Amino acid sequence: MNVREVQRVFRGLGDAEDARNLARFFKTGPGDYGEGDRFLGIRMPVVRRCVREYEGLSLRGVEALLKSSWHEERMLGLLIMVRQFQRGDDAKQRVLYTLYLDSTDRINNWDLVDLSAEHIVGGWLRERSRKPLYRLARSASLWERRIAILATFHFIKRDDFGDTLAIAELLLGDRHDLIHKALGWMLREVGNRDRATEEAFLRTHYAALPRTTLRYAIERFPEPLRKRYLAGQV
Repeated sequence: MNVREVQRVFRGLGDAEDARNLARFFKTGPGDYGEGDRFLGIRMPVVRRCVREYEGLSLRGVEALLKSSWHEERMLGLLIMVRQFQRGDDAKQRVLYTLYLDSTDRINNWDLVDLSAEHIVGGWLRERSRKPLYRLARSASLWERRIAILATFHFIKRDDFGDTLAIAELLLGDRHDLIHKALGWMLREVGNRDRATEEAFLRTHYAALPRTTLRYAIERFPEPLRKRYLAGQV
């Protein structure tokens, strides 16, 4: 399967109006987190259909997609990687994990991170040392920091919360709103499975919690309890 042919067909699926809307939604203006990113205007159901069609693409082809200036092509490459990782043996998974970490400069928006990190990074590290997550959490790259916390979603789904809480603690002082939201989301997912564990973390770190993180974390609490957290009565 030739990646150039894949790109030719894929680019023909774009819509100019959708591309303009996506560019606004993903904050591509000067000084924004997605500055300079380019969109074809291909919606996710179409991207996912193409993932199924092109899942056999070679590693070289996947790399070419990751290097694309088009957002949706990078998404296509990442979701093909996820599919290949989930179906691959240990050797294949190692190669995909390594490529992923070598490509974090191309995994450069929140949707690209959120749809891939838990499956590839979390999936690879599940039965291995979690030290790479702490290196990512201390990175100067916003996207690597988000990868660190989102990768732990893989563990949360298996009732393994330790690394989520430790990385959340490391990132409490982060200044970026996209990290605040990611922390709150992962804490909420912990609480969905173990409310006591989430509340213990929230009470311990309440004074340092960004307001956005707190709001996301308590979103599904009973209303009286949510109001007490927002009022600082915990």
